[in-house]
Amino acid sequence: MADIQDSLDELAEEFDLLSDWEERYRYVIELGGGLEPLSDAERSEANKVRGCASQVWLVTEPQPDGTVKFRGDSDAHIVRGLIAVLLRLYSDRRPAEILAFDPKAAFERLGLSGALSTQRSNGLASMAARICRDAEALGAANRP
Repeated sequence: MADIQDSLDELAEEFDLLSDWEERYRYVIELGGGLEPLSDAERSEANKVRGCASQVWLVTEPQPDGTVKFRGDSDAHIVRGLIAVLLRLYSDRRPAEILAFDPKAAFERLGLSGALSTQRSNGLASMAARICRDAEALGAANRP
């Protein structure tokens, strides 16, 4: 599997092929359409991401090989797409790789920082922070 930087490079190339932010928004929404659905039980308070204007749920699943799989959903189409972007970057990675990655720089590279409303940018940052907190907790639990 490609490392997290390779995944960012691929996403950046895909975004660069799109001529304007209207096309990029449509692409982000399209990415969100490919998310694996969450069960009603997974749409719980424990999985809810705080700091998002929309309803956002994030499920963190430690894997036997030491990686972490993330799944998520939202009630807003654009936010579902942003979740898909985050999952492409962070899912199926080891906690140390997740924690070494700079999400703010990634969002800037993809042009998301300047294209999203303040509310959406704050929500995206909250989702990334939640992923990092979960990775940190799992990394700490796996240390001797």
